[in-house]
Amino acid sequence: MSGFVDAINAIDGWLWGLPLIIVLLGTHVFCTVRTGFIQKYTFRGIKLSVTPDPDGEGEVSQFGALTTALAATIGTGNIIGVATALAAGGPGAVLWMWFTGVFGIATKYMETAMSVKYREQTEDGRMLGGAMIALERGLHAKWLGVIFALLGAIAAFGIGCMTQANSISTALVQNFNVPTWIGGLIIAVFTAIVIIGGVKSITRVCEKLVPFMAAFYIIGCLIVLIMDGHYVGTGIALICKSAFTVQSGVAGFSGSAVAMAIRYGCARGLFSNESGMGSAPIVAASAKTRNPVRQSLVSMTGTFWDTVVICALTGITLVSTVCAHPDELAEVVTNNTVLTFEVFGYIPVIGKAIITLALALFAFSTILGWSYYGERCAEYLCGPKIIMPYKCAFVIFSFVGAVAELSTVWAVADILNGLMVVPNVIGIWLLSNKLMADVHTYVNDIDKVDPTPVPKVNFNSKAD
Repeated sequence: MSGFVDAINAIDGWLWGLPLIIVLLGTHVFCTVRTGFIQKYTFRGIKLSVTPDPDGEGEVSQFGALTTALAATIGTGNIIGVATALAAGGPGAVLWMWFTGVFGIATKYMETAMSVKYREQTEDGRMLGGAMIALERGLHAKWLGVIFALLGAIAAFGIGCMTQANSISTALVQNFNVPTWIGGLIIAVFTAIVIIGGVKSITRVCEKLVPFMAAFYIIGCLIVLIMDGHYVGTGIALICKSAFTVQSGVAGFSGSAVAMAIRYGCARGLFSNESGMGSAPIVAASAKTRNPVRQSLVSMTGTFWDTVVICALTGITLVSTVCAHPDELAEVVTNNTVLTFEVFGYIPVIGKAIITLALALFAFSTILGWSYYGERCAEYLCGPKIIMPYKCAFVIFSFVGAVAELSTVWAVADILNGLMVVPNVIGIWLLSNKLMADVHTYVNDIDKVDPTPVPKVNFNSKAD
């Protein structure tokens, strides 16, 4: 058994090393160039995200689709993942993580455009979209769509359910001595209440939960930064300098090479914002939008909020606090979980409670978002009859994840997520010409209605 675990961990480490860094960063640069730096429309996308589109065809609002995608994207990676990058790559990793967010905005645009352009409608009026449908309809490569959907349906139980539930229960045990089975039961009950109601129930919760949890966490970071205000500039300078030059041990950090900063900063950034993975576009396909470009501009802001804002803020908070208290934090700099809690512990009385609640909210929101992703992938494979059994299984696994040891599950989930990138990126590259035709048509006429009817999905033909 130990040999199997070692093999899984080795594969995980290799996959999320140079192979995916090359594939994803290469795609980010390609999409940035191909779209003529679509990032310049980021603030237009933010404005559109809070502008209702009553004439659009779909199930949920653009803001609802965005917050549901953010619910799945803004997770423990924004808190623990940043600390992991710091521990392995030094302060410079924060800047490289930020770069992946800036360039990843273009990939998030393209994969969303692909999903919305090729979405289908079920007989009961629900929208079904994602890389699996785009690969089938756009490239006529159903086999690739099946691979993507299979990976997504299984991966949702790991990275989107069990591991997140485990993070919540662990935090509850460590900080409030709540038994794991009680934590697991609470998680399972709340998960069931939300996801049984379908995408409209999920988006209603996420529309309220995501802005609150993001603001709550950002305020906590700002309090820490204000307390050590004299070291914020020092921290930012160290991040920028360490990203491009070899640093000896300084301010509580051990020495780190530029290559390590690039590798771990990019890897954790790519994992955090999920640009290129094809997950967020699944819910974007349900949005009420009058043309694919409009929703794609909205969805690409998810990467901006996740990495360019929240991950960067986390990194600056951690580095600045270590600079302010180098001797006190020197021993925990390489311990990602402990470092984050120790940094927030400098807020008197309520500091660790703030980070515990933030971690719990981030993880729970991820469970909600990924439940929808997995459900849609499963529906693509098996039809509507699988929806309720899948939801029930998801609730059960949320309890199991809270009480079980998941070291191997983390690694397997990482691998499945990484493999989802391959068919999704193939679709982006090969369909880029068609996606760019829509950019030219709608980007300067964003209120124009796409006259192309959304086709009805035929599950009987998919089963053939």
